[in-house]
Amino acid sequence: MENKQKKKVIVGLSGGVDSSVAAKLLIDQGYEVEGMFMRNWDSFLNNDILGNPNDITDICPQEKDYNDAVEVAKTLGIKLHRVDFVKEYWDNVFTYFLNEYKKGRTPNPDVMCNKYIKFDYFKKKAIELGADYIAMGHFANVKIIDGITHLYKGKDLNKDQTYFLAMTPRDKLDNALFPVGNLTKAEVREIAKSLNLITANKKDSTGICFIGERHFTEFLANYLPAKEGNIISTDGKVLGKHYGLMNYTIGQRKGIGIGGLNDEEKLPWFVVGKDLKNNVLIVGQGKENELLYSDSCIIEDINLINPLESNDLYGKFRYRSQDVKIHVEFKENNEARITYDHVKSVTPGQILVFYGEDGECFGGGIIKEVFYKGEKRKY
Repeated sequence: MENKQKKKVIVGLSGGVDSSVAAKLLIDQGYEVEGMFMRNWDSFLNNDILGNPNDITDICPQEKDYNDAVEVAKTLGIKLHRVDFVKEYWDNVFTYFLNEYKKGRTPNPDVMCNKYIKFDYFKKKAIELGADYIAMGHFANVKIIDGITHLYKGKDLNKDQTYFLAMTPRDKLDNALFPVGNLTKAEVREIAKSLNLITANKKDSTGICFIGERHFTEFLANYLPAKEGNIISTDGKVLGKHYGLMNYTIGQRKGIGIGGLNDEEKLPWFVVGKDLKNNVLIVGQGKENELLYSDSCIIEDINLINPLESNDLYGKFRYRSQDVKIHVEFKENNEARITYDHVKSVTPGQILVFYGEDGECFGGGIIKEVFYKGEKRKY
């Protein structure tokens, strides 16, 4: 058994309860623990780049998170470093985020934040500071099998975060620890309460990774000017106006803005397609509308954490969606065709993640095209 007293771990201390408890657990396990707070967003700097001074609403929440991290570090008696990855976040995560929306797709910046920031730039900085390991407050687990790192779902399946780690290369996960992976969220909060940590009752963060909670449409308009266009029904009838295709995603029901049409059946409307060329949003009625479903897709930019144990796996098409049986057929150019039975709202730009029966996460890819009965969907 290794002498953990000699092993140094730097924890990504975000100012949230999960990373706070992760740090405490590592201390109890005998590691030398330090914290590192990442500052990845600067409204003044980013708006100076764009000539837009309006989006400054995240400054106070970000500073509050830092202050909470400071208090946690004091309570635990550990050193806290503060590092800026503002440029790295802009170049590797936010630029990707904007480019995907320009293509009419629905990106997942949290996945890329893990890949490029938390497990790349953060890890490099931690090594500079003498770390043997890095640790995060993710609900996930790693196992070393025959010297190889394997990623597995966390105990709390409702909070499992392997979906967001699927695009992170295996070498970036080497020497990464996930101390809360074998706990439930409720257990994490109980530990935090027992220690009187300032983060014990702090609600979970939502919204875009490191950018936080905000009115999404207004936020996006700061960077991508909205282009108004028609909303049409599946039979071509104009029902109203949309305020930019990037503000809608396949399967969306709320916020379409066409409720209360007197001459239509009283079934809810859903986004069932986008015509990017003509700037048209296509909607259909009924939550079981056939246009919401697909039975195959093409994924690209595949990342395999480890080789697949089989081409018949389980796939997760978006965070917290049910895992479904899939078949993977690899193609050229790091793409694959994925077949499955009748799944709703499979959306280009989102991440499809591969799992084994035992919960091992093998990686995933970005959904490129979606099909139903051989016909490409207008997604």
